[in-house]
Amino acid sequence: MALTERQKKHLRRLGHELHPLVRVGQRGLTASVAEELNRALDHHELVKLRARAGSRGKRDEILAELARLTQSELVYRIGNVGLLYKKNNKLQNILLPDS
Repeated sequence: MALTERQKKHLRRLGHELHPLVRVGQRGLTASVAEELNRALDHHELVKLRARAGSRGKRDEILAELARLTQSELVYRIGNVGLLYKKNNKLQNILLPDS
């Protein structure tokens, strides 16, 4: 599912007030981090996370891999904070604007 710019803007607005629920630490991306993120996305749909990796490239890799593993969409990344969205088909909490 590819988000439009309008939808991303809406999600950024909603994510502004969120606190990071998932943190990627020194060990980097582990299976337990991916599982925890998947549970958080199933429950909240929109999750802010913090990836404390050394370089910008490494953070980008980690966030892209987490999005792939959880089948979610990366809304944005600023510094070491990223916002991921995954639509919950059973119980949708967030209504996205049309394209």
